[in-house]
This record gives sequence, C-alpha cells and structure tokens, in this order.
Amino acid sequence: MAESTVVPASGPENATEMGVLAGGGEMGRRMRALDWSQTPLGPFSEWPQSLRTSASICLASRFPIVLYWGPELVVLYNDAYSQILGSKHPWALGQTCRVCWAEIWDTIGPMLDGVLATGEATWSDDLLLMLQRYGYPEECYFSFSFSPVRVESGEVGGIFTAVIETTENVIGERRLRTLRDLAARSATVKSERETWEIAAAMLQENPADIPFAVMCHPEDDGLRTVATAGIDPEHPFCQELCRAGSSLLHAAKGVANTGVRAKIQIDRSIGDVPRGVWAAPPRDVFVLPIAALGQGASGVLVAAVSPAKALDESYGTFFELVARQIATSVADARAYEEERRRVEELAALDRAKTLFFSNVSHELRTPLTLLLGPTEGALSSPERALKGADLELLYRNELRLLKLVNTLLEFSRIEAGRVEACYEPTELGDFTSEIASVFRSAMEKAGLSYSVECEALAEPAWVDREMWEKIVLNLLSNAFKYTLQG
Repeated sequence: MAESTVVPASGPENATEMGVLAGGGEMGRRMRALDWSQTPLGPFSEWPQSLRTSASICLASRFPIVLYWGPELVVLYNDAYSQILGSKHPWALGQTCRVCWAEIWDTIGPMLDGVLATGEATWSDDLLLMLQRYGYPEECYFSFSFSPVRVESGEVGGIFTAVIETTENVIGERRLRTLRDLAARSATVKSERETWEIAAAMLQENPADIPFAVMCHPEDDGLRTVATAGIDPEHPFCQELCRAGSSLLHAAKGVANTGVRAKIQIDRSIGDVPRGVWAAPPRDVFVLPIAALGQGASGVLVAAVSPAKALDESYGTFFELVARQIATSVADARAYEEERRRVEELAALDRAKTLFFSNVSHELRTPLTLLLGPTEGALSSPERALKGADLELLYRNELRLLKLVNTLLEFSRIEAGRVEACYEPTELGDFTSEIASVFRSAMEKAGLSYSVECEALAEPAWVDREMWEKIVLNLLSNAFKYTLQG
C-alpha cells in the first residue's frame, strides 16, 4: 500500500489551532503534517470542536483507539492502534473506513451504519475478523465498542472505537485445549495402535490450527501411514507422502533421521487438499519428528499449516508440543504393552514351573516303583537276597534317580535360559531298546504284554542322550500307568 502523502500544513492556524493535536507520538506528528484539505474532512480550520476534542483524546490515549468521522467515516487513529493496522499503517490515516477495511466491510459496515442511524453503541467480544494486513487473510479476534460521538448540532458525527486485539488469547486457549485433551485422552490408552487413533481424533477436533494431519511410522523403504486427521488415507497427498522417490517422502524421511523439523510447500499438482474451517487451502505442511526425550523417532507428524495464520514461533511451538505429547503417549503405550508381555511371560513361566515339578514328581515315582518291585520280592523270599538281574535293575534305577536329583539342582539353569543340549552320534535303535528294557520286569509283574521293536537306522542320529532318555521314559511311564490290561 502507498503511504499517505504528507504535505506540511501552512497558514496562521498552524501554531495555534493545530496545537490541539500536540503530542501523540508518531501519529500526532502525522496528523499535524497531513494536508487534511485533500481528505473528506477538509482543512483542519474547518473541523468542528467535537472532532478536534475527539482527535486530541485519541492521540493522548495509550489504549488502541480509532476514530471514524463524517458520513464517509474517515480514519484517524493513535500509535497504539497502528500495531493493529499492520502493513496498512500509515496509509490508513485519512482513508475512508470502507477502503481501509474493505475485506471486513460486510461485517463492520452494518454495525457502523447502525450506530450512525440510532446513536446507540455496540459491543463485540472476541469477534473473528479476517484482516488483510500482512498480505493474506489473517485470523484475528477483537473486543471493541463502536460508540457514537455527537457534534454540536446533536447529531452523530463520528464513531469513537476503543479496541483490543485478543487474537493471541483466543488462539492460545484453543491450542491449549487441544494439548490438554490430547494428554487426558491418551492417559488411559493401553495399546500403541489406540494411541495413534486417539491422537488423530484429538487433532481433528481443531481444524482451525490443524486443517489436516498425517502420522507416519518410518520403515526401511519409506513411511507407513498409521493415522490421519481431517484427510482420507487414500487422498493423493497421503499417497504422495508414502510414494517411493517423491520429494515429500524424502523430506519427511530426512526429518525422521535428523530430528530437525521442516516446513514444506504443498505441491498443487496433487490436487486440492482439505481446508479445515478456512475458505482457502493450506499452502504448507509442517513436518516434525515424533520422538520422546532421549529416544529415537517413533514416527513423523505431517501437519497442515493454517492458511489464516503465519507459522510464527508460538505456532511452531504448538506443533512441537503436539508431536512431543504424541511421542510420550506412544512411549507409554509401548511400555504398558511390554509390561503386559512380561507379566504374561512370568505367568507362562509359573505354569511351566508347575508342570515341571509335576513331571519331575512323575519321573521320580517311576524309578521308585521299579526299585520297590525287586526289593519287595527279595524281602518275601526265604533267602531275602536279590537275584543278579534284579540287582542290575536296582542299580540302573538308582542312577536314574541320581539324574533326576541333578535335574532338580540344575533347575535354576533352566530359568536363566542357560540349558544347552549336548548332541552326540547315537545308535538310536539300540539306545532306545536299552532304555525301554528297564520297564520289562514291572510290565511282566503287572500282567502286561511288553514288546520292544526298534529298527536300526541307516546312520547314527545326533541327539542329547539325557533328553532322549527322559522322553522315552516319560512315554513308557505313561503307558504303564494308564494301561490296565492287555
């Protein structure tokens, strides 16, 4: 915008009449220097006293104040209000309100006309106005009052407006609510998949700051979409984000690898993208690593930047806090899942212990049973002596008991996972027959038919002899226990 032409005022009125505009900082100097005869207000010497007084009050105030005067509503304002005008300052001084605020005239025009017609003030609290003060339609909020100023005739000659911009408060509260809800909803999540879904749902509730968002998990060959907010996973943007060789994928992978955030312009060739609550589509996306403190990236957040707000420091901090909260929630969910797996493993280990001791008790009973048979026979015989075969059977089962006791003593090795099989070449048929023969006497005394047939193998088998012996003895012991006849 072109700056207003400033022409030094001339004439005897300067020193005396324009002294009413004394002070006022920059805007006081500009008002005194402006050639008002070139504006609808006319030369300063023709200003009514009500306008002079209002302008003096406006300039002296440190609160943002703007005057709209006359039928054309010519703009006069003080230093504090110049911050609200942005790049419209100082061009706006002396312009009509319709020209100065053309982009919001449909909103404030009827309000101003109502004040001129009725003489009743208005009040607006946190009113959204899309201002064109930095080259784009900007989301702005204001609390202000349009108050009538009556001229000497008693009619409304202008409007005195005290205004305060509440943009930071309104947007800050909205962003804080998103962060609060994200943390609260994620606190009860018990799985990583649900964490991503909750995060997407919470981000989708703030389409003003986050028109759309995509959360991805890095993989060796690219990115995998895990959740989306405000955009369909099948949208061309999401496809481009995960397409091998795309510049968008390359940039996102770079963020995941380096942990350095990046702003990326959206390629319009992929078509229209979701707009959230805004009339214009987002121009950029902000890509951030989803990484908890002291940990690597567990994902990447690709969030659209509002087209109605520049990505300033506070906006960037908001995105960082969102990514950090998601990362914390994901880490908590993974820790919970890991703890649950550990509990399940401990429960499985406890069941294994119970089964182990049950099996050991069973195995101890088997050789004891085989020992009792020959011993009872010897005690009932007149000689009270063991025969050669019975003596050999006793000795072999005593060795078996010794092995079982050693197994119990080495149980700690099983818990620690340090048990290793000792493989050696074995004539498996002969070895199995030898193991099975220890049951022959018990089978015969029980009146059972017992036949062992183990064919010789073409070559030795590599087995752990102790483990194989346990397997065969367990099978035969169960057969002996549960076979009642035959």
